[in-house]
Amino acid sequence: MSDRPERRTRRRRVLQVLAALVVAWLVVDKAASVAAPEPKVGHWLSREGFESYRAAYDDVMAALPVPTRTHDVATGYGAVRVYEWAAPGDGAEGGLPVVLLPGTRSGAPMWGENLTHWIGRRTVYAMDAVGDAGMSTQSVPFSSFDEQAAWVEQTLAGLGLERAHVVGHSFGGAIAATHALAHPGRVASLTLLEPVMVLHGLPASTYLWSVLLFLPGPQSWKDRALAGIGGVSVEEVRERTPMSVMIDEGSRHYSAVSLTPRTLTDGEWRSLSVPVRVDLAADKSLAGGREAADRARALGLEPVTVWPDTTHSLPMQAAERLGTELEGHWAAHDR
Repeated sequence: MSDRPERRTRRRRVLQVLAALVVAWLVVDKAASVAAPEPKVGHWLSREGFESYRAAYDDVMAALPVPTRTHDVATGYGAVRVYEWAAPGDGAEGGLPVVLLPGTRSGAPMWGENLTHWIGRRTVYAMDAVGDAGMSTQSVPFSSFDEQAAWVEQTLAGLGLERAHVVGHSFGGAIAATHALAHPGRVASLTLLEPVMVLHGLPASTYLWSVLLFLPGPQSWKDRALAGIGGVSVEEVRERTPMSVMIDEGSRHYSAVSLTPRTLTDGEWRSLSVPVRVDLAADKSLAGGREAADRARALGLEPVTVWPDTTHSLPMQAAERLGTELEGHWAAHDR
């Protein structure tokens, strides 16, 4: 019997825990900006740490479909690692390509459950973010979160993509929205899966739980805080899987410097000239849940879906249905 359902469950649990790290990063970012206001670049703390992370990263990538090509695209902020899964005939008849922007600490490997639904239908690109753990490198600091749009734009240009459907999860959703606002001509459609901050601030409860992450105390307190933020049990927080090992290695050995996303104004949302789809979690949403959905609908964004029985790990939890729905959404905007 296949162990695929068990592997999916493990991956979903790990990404629920990853939701807690989103909050932790935001809190750390605010504290760091006060203590050290000079912009810095993300970097590995040691060569040994990077090698340890890379071994874990390679373990997770080994479970994904083998990419057709691997690119390291030079940008003004560093080199961006991009994996390409080319459609038959390089997608000449399959519609515009799809670009995937990941959440924090998860990189391209986070899309493992989703890729199988899209590979072979159209060309898909997944990348590691600049300034975060992964195979991308940062050489120039960001002075504001909005500058994240520049490396995305330069990467798409470097890949020769005149237009693409852009999909972002969590921090990747915030980056994708910021990029579409600055460079709408490159974006055929924008899909935001649990995008943090850009529609609605984080729930107050997540900040309360995050206090335990930074107070002196036993690891059991921190595990309980991560469980509370991520909507999982303490046992799930402590579970070890290839993905959780990769995330842990990245958190331990990479010093990430990324500014907090800002909430876009009504005017900015209304000025977007590209089709925008928003998908939000009903439970433990870090994007604002139903309140964010109400705002998105009032702004005229469409479609806006709140998925029942899902958390911030929405892309993995709803992978099968999203696979079909997003393919239809892209096909409707292949122009």
